[in-house]
Amino acid sequence: MPPSFIKFHGFGNDYIVIESKELTALTDLGKFAQRICNRHYGAGADGIAVIGPPPEQIADFQVRIFNPDGSEASLSGNGTRCAAAYLYYKGLWSAPELRLSTRAGVKRYILREHMDPGRYVFDSELGQPKFDSNSIPMLTNEPMEKVIDYALNVDGSVFKVTALQMGNPNCCIFVDDFDSLDWRRIGKDLENHNQFPDRTNVVFVRVVDRETIELRIWERGVGETEASGTCSCAAAVAAMIKGETERLVNVQMPGGKAKIHWRKDGEVVITGAAEVIYGGDWLAQTG
Repeated sequence: MPPSFIKFHGFGNDYIVIESKELTALTDLGKFAQRICNRHYGAGADGIAVIGPPPEQIADFQVRIFNPDGSEASLSGNGTRCAAAYLYYKGLWSAPELRLSTRAGVKRYILREHMDPGRYVFDSELGQPKFDSNSIPMLTNEPMEKVIDYALNVDGSVFKVTALQMGNPNCCIFVDDFDSLDWRRIGKDLENHNQFPDRTNVVFVRVVDRETIELRIWERGVGETEASGTCSCAAAVAAMIKGETERLVNVQMPGGKAKIHWRKDGEVVITGAAEVIYGGDWLAQTG
């Protein structure tokens, strides 16, 4: 039988969700992700979320996230939320709380709304941010406890960047508007900058007011995206540590608006939706 899948999106950030038992014939999940994520020769997606049994007892399921370039991500806020929606949609889980094991640890999802057909809203706990240069990781002359407004040379131009680890490396650049710079080119260059040994997400942030920020996103291993859970959390926290916003903000992205709360216990929570798009069978060769 060919592997079956269901495609979901969170704020236009689309993920193909597939159960690991469907992929037992595969030898390379990264190559499979490259094929099925292709917009012309595959189903088309910003990534795949593979659901399987949890490796630890404290989780209910495991989710592995693969990017369109074949690399495996540590975490995807939208991708894991799409995986959570899949589990409810397929009737594999019904309790109001769900724990997913990821490469960045076990994350908790609380179902807040369920709207037929196939739209779910979750509070997702994506972990606690890390700010030191070693944890990001980011190479600097001396180890830094926090990387705030760091002058980074990008092909002869200097940008002030605020970087942090939020399940993935994130590099944030604060701007007054998005039209005055070629942010796609800068994002592509920064993703592979030699001071980020694991590459990095690049988030361009415009502060609207103390409760609202707006983003443009260049995601590691993906490119330009309509939205990103980890990037939106990182951008919100970056704005907070710079004193630009409160600890509860609305984040506007081309794909929609999320709510980010950096709780007093250090946990970052994103509230957002995941919605089913379509299901199908992968009929091409899987090996």
